[in-house]
Amino acid sequence: MTEQPPRYGRYSLEPEEVPQVDTPHRRILTAQPAPGAVEVFRRLNAVEPSSMSCQPPVLWDRATGYNVEDAFGNRWIDWSSCVLVANAGHGHPLVRERVGEVLQKPLLASFVFAHEGRAELCERLAAVSPSGLDKVFLLTTGSEAVECAIKFMRANGRKSDPGRKVIVSFRGGFHGRTLGSQYAGGIEPLKEWIGVEDSSFIQVPFPDGYLVEDLSFDLFESTLEDAGVQPSEVAGVLSESYLGIGPDFFPVDYARSLRRWCDDNGALLCFDEVQSGFGRTGKYFCFEHYGITPDLVACGKGISGSLPLSAVIGSSELMDIFPPGSMTSTHSASPLSVAAALGSLEAIEREGLTGHAADLETVLLEGMASIESRWAENVGCTRGKGLVGGIRLVRPGTLEPDSELALRATEAAYRKGLLLFSPVGLGGGCLKIAPPLCIPRDALQEGFAVLEESLEEVLK
Repeated sequence: MTEQPPRYGRYSLEPEEVPQVDTPHRRILTAQPAPGAVEVFRRLNAVEPSSMSCQPPVLWDRATGYNVEDAFGNRWIDWSSCVLVANAGHGHPLVRERVGEVLQKPLLASFVFAHEGRAELCERLAAVSPSGLDKVFLLTTGSEAVECAIKFMRANGRKSDPGRKVIVSFRGGFHGRTLGSQYAGGIEPLKEWIGVEDSSFIQVPFPDGYLVEDLSFDLFESTLEDAGVQPSEVAGVLSESYLGIGPDFFPVDYARSLRRWCDDNGALLCFDEVQSGFGRTGKYFCFEHYGITPDLVACGKGISGSLPLSAVIGSSELMDIFPPGSMTSTHSASPLSVAAALGSLEAIEREGLTGHAADLETVLLEGMASIESRWAENVGCTRGKGLVGGIRLVRPGTLEPDSELALRATEAAYRKGLLLFSPVGLGGGCLKIAPPLCIPRDALQEGFAVLEESLEEVLK
């Protein structure tokens, strides 16, 4: 039997000689993957579940700003931001300074015993939230924040009517990998492991104007009616502020109709800002683009730029439903994570990174439009705001995602010094663009030039 070349997930571990690159933003000096990294990936294959071998085989050694480096002299322009975490940039001095102070104290854990940083962060998050959203519950992961928001919505609904327990969410939405968050999610293959349907979670079509052409709010109401769900049964509506599979944004009129529907029917509206918050779309929170205010906000990822932290933000009336001690989390408000968040949020504000993301939106849209015009038959659509974008690659003449093309493009790009995370979206055909918000204009432009080279290489 012929021995198969080694792989890390879907990526080859066979080092391939590539042209050297040396620009102010990229440096590729070795074969790719770097020969010195291959043994580490072999070790990981032996001791980790295969689900972890999902990203291009770059062995990170250090990361600063918008660059990632390995220990072998290579440097990449990063378009992943650790999957939309490093909004303020990798290794930001303010984050390191804040965390360093806690390390020197030291205070590494506290359960939910109080520390001053916890008060400071909750105050800061309440201050940047819309009026009326004045209490903050700090947690660890985005999934945990979503689970918590579901708990608030259901508890609030059942106060008035024990039968008001339905959570409405959107097809194509992603809210995490825990049980409740996957029940609420709208990507069916991710739920196959559950094996038990729960009729209290209902998904409706998302008005993306691509796979769903009907942008009217009538579709929301008729889908509930067809499912036999009465408005009086709905405890809350949960949606990503933009669907991460695209990114897909609500039409403004639809979002405002959704807010009115919730108000008219006594349901809460929660926006999942885990990947869209903290300046990513050129607004502090993505829902600001719609001119509405939710009842709950679930946050994560970019909140700290590094260490695990998430939050749920809501009104005092809603957040105080549960009595003392009945809703806690072991690592809630971990002193180290809180310090990282305070440093990251200060960096975003001090350096005007939200405005910078808005300013670079033109570069993002122009770069994606150039790719769409060159390879029109391979691109289904492009979408973006601020510094998050997506290019959906399809099989010519169809809307069927071309996951193989997307993977090959990602692999070609990392070998040239541009790091994207593995393709996402329904069918795995979407190239997601999400650099740290500190990326300079010329580095973003250079990234698009590399992506065009990569697509040209794999499509020739």
